[in-house]
Amino acid sequence: MRTFPARIHVSAMKLTILLLVLIIPFHIQAAERPAGVVELFTSQGCSSCPPADALLAELAERDDVVALAYHVDYWDYLGWKDEMATPENSARQRAYGETFDRSVYTPQVVVNGQRDIVGSHRKEIYAAIDKGSEGNAALPVDVDISSSNGSVFVNVGAAETAPADTHIVVVYYKPRRVVSIRGGENRGRSIEYRNIVTSFQTVGMWHGKAMRLELPKSEMVKKGGHCAVLLQSFDAEGRPGAILGAARTAESW
Repeated sequence: MRTFPARIHVSAMKLTILLLVLIIPFHIQAAERPAGVVELFTSQGCSSCPPADALLAELAERDDVVALAYHVDYWDYLGWKDEMATPENSARQRAYGETFDRSVYTPQVVVNGQRDIVGSHRKEIYAAIDKGSEGNAALPVDVDISSSNGSVFVNVGAAETAPADTHIVVVYYKPRRVVSIRGGENRGRSIEYRNIVTSFQTVGMWHGKAMRLELPKSEMVKKGGHCAVLLQSFDAEGRPGAILGAARTAESW
């Protein structure tokens, strides 16, 4: 661990069926709640990170987990620049550091926005995820992503209570990349990275009622075609907190 229409004649029934087919969105992601969201903060320049990267790749294969890798830039000075790293990823990790009142480090995993774990500690990470898979309502709110024609729809369910400041966050990512590292602490290694976060943004607020957002599919495609949606609470200072719901696209658009 390192710190820091055509005109046709049809019956009324056939016309009704046709209209329903046209307006019902094609679902990419089922509405089943995932057991957990695993956010890994990692760097190609960190010698402690490859085991955590391998663990995230394993988790990325699970249908019941939203696994995301945020590459950070603060280890670039060690002799190898991580070209997948962004200042925004580092800023998100620092915000989590403020939430947990501790220094940032790599590899760091945050599960459901509520607990940080060393990214290579398999048993602890799986135990945190399994709390959700055992029906303990780790993610209490339904979130669903669907697509129709030129739009992407985000559906968020209702809840009896909701935190005052809950964001709908879209996280764009690339599903897979293999990198041959030619410098720094991991020099000579070839590492496969999964679900590499390229950018993220808040697209709306949730106040406890069921809602639907429509987003342009063209913007999604430009940013890689894969995304996850996180329903996440934030405090008055803008620090991230518990993730209440999540979904991810099962394929690119």
